Amino acid sequence: MTPLTPLTPDQNVLLRWGFAHLTETVVVTWGIMAVLVVLALGLTRSMVRRAEAAAPPTRAQLALELLVATGLAQIREAVRDDPRPYLPFIGTLFIFIAGSSLAGVVPGVTPPTAAPSTAVALAFGVFVAVPAFGIAREGVGGWLRHYLQPTPFMLPFHLVSEISRTLALAVRLFGNVMSGTLMVAILIGVVPFFVPVVLQAFGLLIGLIQAYVFSVLALIYIASGTQVRRTRSRPTANL
Repeated sequence: MTPLTPLTPDQNVLLRWGFAHLTETVVVTWGIMAVLVVLALGLTRSMVRRAEAAAPPTRAQLALELLVATGLAQIREAVRDDPRPYLPFIGTLFIFIAGSSLAGVVPGVTPPTAAPSTAVALAFGVFVAVPAFGIAREGVGGWLRHYLQPTPFMLPFHLVSEISRTLALAVRLFGNVMSGTLMVAILIGVVPFFVPVVLQAFGLLIGLIQAYVFSVLALIYIASGTQVRRTRSRPTANL
């Protein structure tokens, strides 16, 4: 009997050691992280050397600076505050998800964002980041008081809201990336020529859009929490 083709990279087990196993998701994820780290180190070292030599910036440096400036402008528009504290986290989310989409173009490689474990892990990171940014701004006591406002009876509703939006992030990312991956795989088996190439490019575009949407939603969740606290802590003007 022919074994079923794994639907997600979580089901594609490459190695087993007793109860432990190594899946395609883990291998591809670590590969993407390694490539991103090497690229980041190479670009930053090159920028430092050219700055020390007073050399003009390269096209890669100009493109990177444009990307950072665009990210800062969009974050500033969302949070109405200094965007620099938010850029490392939001930028990392976008770059990793976009890198996963690029990896999916490689034949035989499934993007790790098409795995439930990766989508849940990224959403959990946002779930942790929301209170982390709030605590950094207001302290532990200020953050905890938020769950009791305007009355202590709102506590369960606040908790349900935090959990539900985390699940929504995970389901949105996994569903959109996985559906695109399956569509391309099916059409490659049916029409293995020009059409799959176009669909691969379309799938890459969808992956980049999902990276942008996921990052923007994460930023909105973080910004909404910090803005609510700033609004509540701001004294009301006398009419």
